[in-house]
Amino acid sequence: MSRVAIVTGGARGIGRACAHGLAETGYDVALVDLLVPEMERTAGEIRERGRRALVFEGDVADFERAHTIVGDVRTAWGRVDFLLNNAGGPNPLGILEIREADFDRTIAVNLKSCFNFIHAVAPVMLAQETGGRIANMSSLNAISGGVTSAVSKHAYAAAKAGIIGLTRSLAKELGPTVMVNAICPGVIKTELGNSLTRSREPELVKGIALGRLGSPADVAQLVVFLATAEPCFITGQHFVVDGFQWCC
Repeated sequence: MSRVAIVTGGARGIGRACAHGLAETGYDVALVDLLVPEMERTAGEIRERGRRALVFEGDVADFERAHTIVGDVRTAWGRVDFLLNNAGGPNPLGILEIREADFDRTIAVNLKSCFNFIHAVAPVMLAQETGGRIANMSSLNAISGGVTSAVSKHAYAAAKAGIIGLTRSLAKELGPTVMVNAICPGVIKTELGNSLTRSREPELVKGIALGRLGSPADVAQLVVFLATAEPCFITGQHFVVDGFQWCC
């Protein structure tokens, strides 16, 4: 029996690396993103690995669209075994610059999107004999608070902190059938991240014990573990993947 995963924000960066890792371990992968050409490329790479791939264009902040996508995946493949809520976006605006609409959009894309897809997928997973697993992409900034890097001002940090609370609460509510965990990356070199941190990379590296920035593969390795580990006695946790970033 094929296992089925949904990866939001799967077009590039961390999402793309996670989709590849899941495909390599036997998952068929449904991708959700607004970046259609990049998402189609990722889907093609998954198919080259001998796995099935579906592509869904959609705004993850849209509750109804999330439910439609999950329904379509279940219709096509009969089940959903793993959900990776990876989609999100930065907000570099400080408290004196930000508008209400900016704050609301940041919360919607980063936090409400997790609620949207979990609300849609939970009934599917609870009805399966094998249950399911969910991983939510939080951030180191959920723990450290907003710092000087461009992606980590207060609105982004608040949304990512909310993901940890959502994760812990739903691990209790959906257990023992569904396991729910969160991942808190530090500074990761992605297409978006590079544009925001390239000029500060030497400074950032000095504050990381392992002496380098993270890569999407570093995060994907943990995602694959959470999706595949058997037996698994882990739920309601948040895992920091930052090379021990002690200074930002």
